[in-house]
Amino acid sequence: MDDRIFTETIDWLAFTVPHATVDEMRLVVGGEWFETTTGFRGYPTCWLTSQGRHGVGKLGTGAPRNAQEVHVDLSAGIVSTWAEDKIRSVLTWVFASGGHITRMDVALDDRAAGVSIAQIKQAVEAGQAVTRSQKFKVIAGSSLRSGTSTGDTLYFGSRESQTMLRVYDKRLELEQKGREEAKDYGVRWELELKKDRAQACAKALLTLPPEDWREFLVGILRSYVDFRDTTREAEPWEKYRAPLLAWWEALTEGFKRCRLVVEKVQQTFEEVCQWLGESISAMLALVYFRRGEQFLQELIYAGSKKWKTRHLAMLHEGRSMRPYVLRPI
Repeated sequence: MDDRIFTETIDWLAFTVPHATVDEMRLVVGGEWFETTTGFRGYPTCWLTSQGRHGVGKLGTGAPRNAQEVHVDLSAGIVSTWAEDKIRSVLTWVFASGGHITRMDVALDDRAAGVSIAQIKQAVEAGQAVTRSQKFKVIAGSSLRSGTSTGDTLYFGSRESQTMLRVYDKRLELEQKGREEAKDYGVRWELELKKDRAQACAKALLTLPPEDWREFLVGILRSYVDFRDTTREAEPWEKYRAPLLAWWEALTEGFKRCRLVVEKVQQTFEEVCQWLGESISAMLALVYFRRGEQFLQELIYAGSKKWKTRHLAMLHEGRSMRPYVLRPI
């Protein structure tokens, strides 16, 4: 198989640091953060950031047991835009600060969909999945609006375990969401690692050169599930000694040679408006009633001074007119 059709993405990252400040996190993670009125994961103080098209980050702090402890959850829309150097620098900072990784998701994409969801299900039903997992389930997805199928998602393991594998048709999922990049995707194999497993994986990545990351991660995948030419009735030792199925051997060899994807997704103006309404409309209303309209106008003017290229691109999205310049009150 052509190694160019396989890619890897760090799809989620969560960590806890015993002593840190929000300002430190801004420098390490990047992005623009703002405080909300609600807590997060038991922390009374919560900060949010929105980056890219679908990137959301949450930071919790101020816990009574340790007011300086900080917990951070970063979604795929943020972490997937990081190059290897950025991933290494964040992990290095977490460990140097005495912190620990609580969750890390790794997505291996078979972008040509050389192995279908139906083919994987058939192998499981035939007893050819050799796995440490005790649970397997299939969840059929569909759109509530149209009733159109969004495909089956295969789950190996459970949410409660430290390792879970999801396999689903990423292309079909994105098509149902109307995303233009859907054509670039295929079937996704997504490992969700938690607690000790996430911590061990992150430390291993720091000790390995980036070019060896893929082979290591495929090793984690294969240690969790293998597809072999065997049957459900075979003895355990027979299953583990059985030859690999041809499609699985080809797929995992492709994954070993895959490249880390640095996503470049641009948030649209409509998505910004939706995020504004869902995330901070209550805060804006509070500021308006306490400080008045002029204070908000002054904030808006100050914010326009911080515009970057991506903000200007959204300003002129779908418009063909001269630039609009905000002026001080």
